[in-house]
Amino acid sequence: MSSPQDNIAPSSTGWRFKLGIAIICLMLGSWLMVPLAAAVDVPGSKIAALTGILFISNKVLLILVIAIMGKSGFQQLKRSMFGYVSTLAPSADVEVGPARHRIGLVMFCLPLISAFLEPYVDTLWPGLRPNLWQLQALGDAMLIGSFFVLGGNFWDKVRALFIRKARVVNTTAV
Repeated sequence: MSSPQDNIAPSSTGWRFKLGIAIICLMLGSWLMVPLAAAVDVPGSKIAALTGILFISNKVLLILVIAIMGKSGFQQLKRSMFGYVSTLAPSADVEVGPARHRIGLVMFCLPLISAFLEPYVDTLWPGLRPNLWQLQALGDAMLIGSFFVLGGNFWDKVRALFIRKARVVNTTAV
């Protein structure tokens, strides 16, 4: 039998919602233990075990968050998070000019080509390529940023690569 409190949608000011947010912060913060363990020279096998424990415990904590917040509270959290993220997505109705398109293609292709060639460069000419994580992170950020520079239509084009029955419709006159 359900109580009258079960029918009340939790607000973002309720203690259950706040506790759920705190547990989610704990889940995300717990991953900081992995680089900290690596920084203090913990053996690799123990770091691997820690990673496995964190992966499983985060799944259990996520179920706990859903149980604490309730379905409506978790739906509210998802709406607020994905509502914010969806505003960042590139709009499909914005026409991308030729210069922006070229810049976006360079931003898209450069990190992919670089990542593809890295093992060969290291084998053929050891020490030529600086092994800096900052440069690798820059390449990842550049790849992600290229989707925003190229616009929403580009993501539809990439997505069409994975749809077997997708067809090209050429609208330009020859």
